[in-house]
Amino acid sequence: MNLTLDLLHRDNWQRGWLLAFSALDGTTDYEHGLVARTVSGGVEVCLPEKCPLRFDTGGGGVFGGDFFSVSGAAGKITRGVLVDAHHLLIEGACAWTGENPAGLKIAGSGGRMLIGSGQKFNAALLGADFDVLWRERSRWLLSQEIPASLSPSAARTLARALTVMKSQVCSPERKFKRRWTTPDRWPHRDAWLWDTAFHAVGWRHVDVALAAETLDAMFAHQRADGFLTYRGTPLGSSDYLGETVTQPPVLALAAGLVFEKSGDRDWLQNIYPRLATYVEWDLQHRDTDGDGLLKSYIEDDPNCRSSETGMDNSPRFDRAAHPANVDFNAYAARECEVLAELALTLGRAADADRWRSRHRRLCALMREKLWSAEHGFYFDRELSSGRHIETWTSTGFLPLFCGAATGEQACRLAALLNDPRWFGAPLPVPSIAANDPAYAKDMWRGPVWVNVNWMIAAGFERYGMREEAARIREATVSEIENYCESHGTFFEYYDDRREVAPPLLLRKGELNPDNPYRQVIHDYGWTTTLYVDLLQTMRHR
Repeated sequence: MNLTLDLLHRDNWQRGWLLAFSALDGTTDYEHGLVARTVSGGVEVCLPEKCPLRFDTGGGGVFGGDFFSVSGAAGKITRGVLVDAHHLLIEGACAWTGENPAGLKIAGSGGRMLIGSGQKFNAALLGADFDVLWRERSRWLLSQEIPASLSPSAARTLARALTVMKSQVCSPERKFKRRWTTPDRWPHRDAWLWDTAFHAVGWRHVDVALAAETLDAMFAHQRADGFLTYRGTPLGSSDYLGETVTQPPVLALAAGLVFEKSGDRDWLQNIYPRLATYVEWDLQHRDTDGDGLLKSYIEDDPNCRSSETGMDNSPRFDRAAHPANVDFNAYAARECEVLAELALTLGRAADADRWRSRHRRLCALMREKLWSAEHGFYFDRELSSGRHIETWTSTGFLPLFCGAATGEQACRLAALLNDPRWFGAPLPVPSIAANDPAYAKDMWRGPVWVNVNWMIAAGFERYGMREEAARIREATVSEIENYCESHGTFFEYYDDRREVAPPLLLRKGELNPDNPYRQVIHDYGWTTTLYVDLLQTMRHR
């Protein structure tokens, strides 16, 4: 059955839903585009600058990511729709508070309000045909299929996921020659390396051509030596940290899954050399002492010690100066394995042999240097002392994902997964074990991340441990659906003990709803796309 507006109905207006124009409907604008989010009692424009808009949200309504309708307590309806990338048109009682922001313009007449970017404002759009705009914004969503076999909760969650996915697609612009995606349009409005990969994993089920485009777009920032920055914009690569920081190598993984779906050999032929030089850069520049294991870049910021692993504030980096990382090596090994498969598909036998050899070597080094036989777990290893950094993080399961673990090691890891004293939480897999002294309700210091669960589940399945894989997938999907039903959004991370609702979890030591970087991100990209992929995986098992 096709998606219906009934599936987008929400009984309660919640904060944190993002409103943004999508490249699926037209041209977006990185510098001057308007992005807003729902707040208590209305909407807050976030970009190009902040402006609160207030209206009665006492009743339920429909929210589509670029259009909405909400009933007030007295039954009066307020409707909103994004006219284009620069204008939000609201019909019904609405007021803005505070001074008129310099970066925005506002016009009102006849029970309507038009809010737009000051650089691109067109007052004539105040008279646009609202119903036509509503149909234009909802057309793509209403064309999407919702499997009839899904439960009502799963159907509503999938429908909401599609609205989020749509809103995070941006059009080609300047540096980007292809459509690209963001983690959440606001505050993370750039293209991030490993987010892009996980977005493509889910998009391949919805629009495989778009999934391929988004991977292509990321290579707009590739240097001649193969390096890829962890984050890029249409204006150029991020200059943060002097453009020396990358992110977990997972683009080949995503490309392999996209090709598996599309079978487009021309696309694969084109992207393969770029994937190869990108992984080559990691292998050559992150083995800093020549022992064969990769070491991620470590920063001085106590709240973000390792952008390169993507696990900014993990306690495994609290004291480590330059560790050999379990996760970075597991990702790189899996990339080598995937590249071997892609090379073979393209008839590059010598390449395939070289990538297989690198995969085997990385796996052997991980078993030799990162496995603790005493504890039955994989740990990072400090270079200066050669000792394991005995912080019990979810990364210790990732050698399953690349095939580095032995069968015996896989059994020991499964025992830890099933033990509530360690990783056997009500919602597996916590980013820190329950009895680790560093455990906290804070980002990578305890809560569960969907992308890591996705990989760990695939790892257990690789070893034939389908019960463990199913438990992780089912619990993850259930948690996403539960909170989408209650809050209407997809969160950045979730409490492993199911004690604290995501909006109340810390982010880098703080909880501040007025600071977007000190609260759990809402409408988060890879939570939505990997939910789509997990649904597909579970439906076909």
